Amino acid sequence: MAPVALAFAILDTLHDSPGAIGIVLAARQVPLVALLLIGGVWGDRLPRNRVMVASNAISSASQGIVAGLLISGSAHLWELAVLASVNGASSAFFFPASNAVIPQTVPEPLLQQANATLRLGLNSVNVAGAALGGLIVAVSNPGIGIAVDAASYALAAGALAAMRLPAGVRVAAGSVFGELREGWTDFWSRGWLWSIVIQFGIVNAAFAASVQVLGPSVAKHHLGGSGGWGLILAAETLGLVLSGVFLLRWRPRRLLRTASFGAFGVALLPLALARPLPLGGVIATAFAAGLFLEVFGVLWQTTMQQEIPSDKLARLSSYDAVGSFALMPIGYAIIGPIANAIGTGATFLTTAAITVVTTALVFLSHDVRTLERRREHRPGRASFNESG
Repeated sequence: MAPVALAFAILDTLHDSPGAIGIVLAARQVPLVALLLIGGVWGDRLPRNRVMVASNAISSASQGIVAGLLISGSAHLWELAVLASVNGASSAFFFPASNAVIPQTVPEPLLQQANATLRLGLNSVNVAGAALGGLIVAVSNPGIGIAVDAASYALAAGALAAMRLPAGVRVAAGSVFGELREGWTDFWSRGWLWSIVIQFGIVNAAFAASVQVLGPSVAKHHLGGSGGWGLILAAETLGLVLSGVFLLRWRPRRLLRTASFGAFGVALLPLALARPLPLGGVIATAFAAGLFLEVFGVLWQTTMQQEIPSDKLARLSSYDAVGSFALMPIGYAIIGPIANAIGTGATFLTTAAITVVTTALVFLSHDVRTLERRREHRPGRASFNESG
């Protein structure tokens, strides 16, 4: 609910400008990027579920304040930006720990199914959440959607606090900078890792800025407002869900090659919004984009968990996130002026072109083309479902 509610809270009650959305999103992204590496170090030092609990508690409090401001009608843009920065800072500690905790809970042969199941649960809720968020905005106050988001963080903190993780996976605490240097050496030694991180650093900056900043404005003027935008986001998430179901059984042998083919699907939604297509066409395209994007997401996480030792996974996940997110604040800040200069449609077409070109370039990496799933030795079972 939160992305729809926040975007239309800004457009309908504060500033009818995509640039205002960009300001709030950039305010969240800057501390997220700035603190991710520190979050990765602490995700390898401390029990990872405790790091996640603390992060969710802070996020719940910040979103609760946002909800109160919106419901009372007293919100100002600067207040939303400050609270978004608090949420971004707390999320910087959650992301590395959440990615690294998965191999602690399931054996390696089940990593892909675990990732697919985890993302399946997340995306299933998001289908209803996006559509319901649009409906709430249309008939009441967007602060209600943010309030539900705040409550969900609190519930998540309680669930994570109940986790019991195995001992012996944390690294000895040295200097923070020493551990960051070690993490950087490990990151740069893996060509497949840094090449795809650079790719998505560029893709994320272009895609997130154009879709999250310009998309709600296009929906407001051409696609039925918040309700239409909620349906578009729900359709994309439904594509993620169905792809996740498929990935519970489909186990491609060449993980990164297959994942990178899926990344081409990121270009579909900007293409649909460029004209834009009628609402039904945009919904169908968003669904297709979700199908392809989830292939990349599941196989990328599985590759990292397979190839990176557990005691380094949080730190290398933080380097992955920093590289993937670092350019996004710049994208949020400049997308409005770019759209004003060349037009919204041309901006979306440029986003699609950037996605296709950068994804094609990543196939130059030998590791991306050839890295394979480790063969599993299961007596009495044939590996008939491995293809690739």
